[in-house]
Amino acid sequence: MAGIYLHIPFCKQACHYCDFHFSVNQNKKSDLVAALLKEASLRKEELQNEAIKTIYFGGGTPSLLSADALLRIFDTLAEHYDLSALQEVTLEANPDDLTAAYLRELRHTPVNRLSIGIQSFRAVDLKLMNRAHDAKQALRCVPESADIGFENISVDLIYGIQGLSQDDWIKNLNTAFILPINHLSSYCLTVEPQTKLAKLVSSGELPNVNDDIAGSHFEMLIETTEAAGIPWYEVSNFAKPGMESKHNSSYWSGEKYVGLGPGAHSFNGVKRSWNIKSNTGYIQQINKGQLPSESEVLTAGEKFNEFVLTALRTRRGLSLEKTKQLCDDLKFSEIKQTVHQKEQLALLNIQSNHVILTTKGLLFADAIASELFIIS
Repeated sequence: MAGIYLHIPFCKQACHYCDFHFSVNQNKKSDLVAALLKEASLRKEELQNEAIKTIYFGGGTPSLLSADALLRIFDTLAEHYDLSALQEVTLEANPDDLTAAYLRELRHTPVNRLSIGIQSFRAVDLKLMNRAHDAKQALRCVPESADIGFENISVDLIYGIQGLSQDDWIKNLNTAFILPINHLSSYCLTVEPQTKLAKLVSSGELPNVNDDIAGSHFEMLIETTEAAGIPWYEVSNFAKPGMESKHNSSYWSGEKYVGLGPGAHSFNGVKRSWNIKSNTGYIQQINKGQLPSESEVLTAGEKFNEFVLTALRTRRGLSLEKTKQLCDDLKFSEIKQTVHQKEQLALLNIQSNHVILTTKGLLFADAIASELFIIS
């Protein structure tokens, strides 16, 4: 089965750390939705009638869409794609958008999973990141969502924030654990180029992210989520058993998905494509009946490297049996040697013929994966 991702590129204000494609000018929101509907029609053959298992509204801030706009999108998707096996429909949302009235309207749409961008329960952190919501809204939105009937709720939290102590981080986590959530996504604050945060760090107004403190936060994250019954299943994702994100898990398993909207990416098993990061350009090209995208066909080496990278980031680990099937004997011998070296450093373990990173190893997941890549 396959997935559909829809990028909604609008925000009330710009978070200082964000480098995703978005606009704070919402004047073209209705035009963008209309273009999304047309793109869905233009690309209806791309998945070759494969059944859709998941739909994911990301952004940007998808919760800026009205329930009526969401229903129009669903009607169009149902017209052009096979939604008979649909299991999970996720809407990313900001706490300030999740009013009781909006939540009740959402209950009349196919949305059955909320991914709420809380990021922190501390007012000082929210101000530093220039989030649109306040601490009270962060605390209110989850129980209110549950009370109105949403049973599948995930929240986002950021660690490594300047000024966030270990005690503060533990308090953020414990606050999340007492809320009716069954999934947590947690990321280290990253200073991305061309963001407001990068300018503040460059000018000296803010210190850079301290890697040692961030590493300590991550180790505490692994320990406390395990104790709370929400263990990690991917480096940045934690869930109660059976409540893992089906959509994100499909990415890590290499399943097909089509991405609609400006900046959205797609994968059909052979080729990756991506839409231009311009709302105006996207709308203009779609209205001409043209797909505003570029693409590349993945080489065997690139497919292998993606398999290694994503598998190592998951709790199930890297299957040595499948790895052997995807590379030649010389490369597999090199991989086994590297794996043995990392095992001696307590960065990974071998369990049931799978390479599984330790908590220490998770801190270096991408670097370890790169040492196993096929270099072309």
